Order: sequence, then structure tokens, then C-alpha cells
Amino acid sequence: MNKTLLNRQLDALLTGETNLIANLANASALLFESLPDVNWTGFYLYNESQNELILGPFQGKVACMHIKVGKGVCGTAFSSQKTQRIANVHTFPDHIACDAASMSELVVPLISGRRKIGVLDLDSPKLNRFSKDDEQLVETFAQTLLKHLPA
Repeated sequence: MNKTLLNRQLDALLTGETNLIANLANASALLFESLPDVNWTGFYLYNESQNELILGPFQGKVACMHIKVGKGVCGTAFSSQKTQRIANVHTFPDHIACDAASMSELVVPLISGRRKIGVLDLDSPKLNRFSKDDEQLVETFAQTLLKHLPA
């Protein structure tokens, strides 16, 4: 998928919309429809009072609803504030298996200034599905998305 085209589509889709849930829902749908060999794309949003990530808008099968910060791939990405690109989730310490069919995962933390929003999570039923190029594509996608989220 062309990074420039995907981000232009996202920007056009979200321009003028200020609702967080609507923007996240359309962003997850756009990724799900644009990327081959993914079985889940979506968001986990940070709940500061519970110190956990809560399931947000997504595309795919049912998912875990609560993830403790620092646990699993999503919790690790959030706590480290670093993208996690995992070739085989079954070798990742504390992996949380929401869908047994998922084999690889890419998780990008969402931060706007000092505000920690959550993570963007992509799963694939293929081992080693996500490349460095995919990582850059999704990180750029996340940055475009952040410009459209309410402060």
C-alpha cells in the first residue's frame, strides 16, 4: 500500500470530524480494508484511573477488553512508548492471546503532546507479516490520525 495515498485517504476521511470514536472507527476500517493479511485492526485507549488499556473501535473478531499497562504487546508498546513489531507473538513474553489465529502483531503508541491516548494495534494470521516498511506506514498513519483527534 502506498503510504502517501493511505494518509491522504485518512486525512480526507477525517477532515472536519471531531468525534473521537467516529474517527477511530473509520481509521480502523480504512486500515483493515487497505492492508492484506490482517485479521484485526483497532485501538486500545488509555484509562488513567485504572492504569489499563480499554478496547476501542476495531475491525475483526471479538477482542480482549482490558489490557494492563506493561502486559502483552499492546501494554508493552504503551508503557515503553515505542512501536512493537513482533514476528511471532507466541514467543513474546506475556503475550495476550485474544485470537488464537493471530501470529504476528504491530502496535504503535498514540501520543499527542503529553497526552497518552492509547495504541493502534494490527494483528495478522501470518508469521512475520509486518515489515519495517509496514511499521513506517502505520507510524505515519498514526501521526496523521493524531492531527484529527480532539485535544
